[in-house]
Amino acid sequence: MEFNVKTLEGKDAGKVSLSDAIFGLEPREDILARVIRWQLAKKQQGTHKAKGRAEVWRTGAKMYKQKGTGRARHHSARAPQFRGGGKAHGPVVRSHEHDLPKKVRALGLRLALSAKLKSDDVIIIDNLVAAEAKTKALASTFETLGLTNALFIGGAELDGNFKLAAQNIPNIDVLPIQGINVYDIVRRGKLVLSKAAVEALEERFK
Repeated sequence: MEFNVKTLEGKDAGKVSLSDAIFGLEPREDILARVIRWQLAKKQQGTHKAKGRAEVWRTGAKMYKQKGTGRARHHSARAPQFRGGGKAHGPVVRSHEHDLPKKVRALGLRLALSAKLKSDDVIIIDNLVAAEAKTKALASTFETLGLTNALFIGGAELDGNFKLAAQNIPNIDVLPIQGINVYDIVRRGKLVLSKAAVEALEERFK
């Protein structure tokens, strides 16, 4: 399919051909949900930790004699029911990662791109280049294009001025094509691709 290309100033810059195999799929929420869950699980640190009864420092002596007190039988003060005792079945340091086939991950990315295009939330810019690293100037440019919440995907190398100017603008993310992912595409309103990014996607999925 043919798609209009714009400049950062909002002027027409020709057309580009988009592959139906990447941008023309019917959206499937179940696949997108699986990929996003896999991404967030992999990102989770898993450094939460609580001390068990073997790890807290308290005396190991029997609290009081076994019989004759009229109270329940207890041994160590490290038991979970006592204040200062260890936590029973508490969180431990672990990885939250789980496996997801490469084909499902690749399909998820194509479905995310297709969903954005179907909802008219894709903009293709000829080149993501800023003349100077000025946030105010770039923010006014984005306002002209109507971009308040967007993900920008550039080529293999991002323009330094554009990246520096955009990083202080709220709800704007800038990534090279290597960093494109389903979660960031879905969480932002608009998807802005450079021509280099489109070419890289075509090469990746051909």
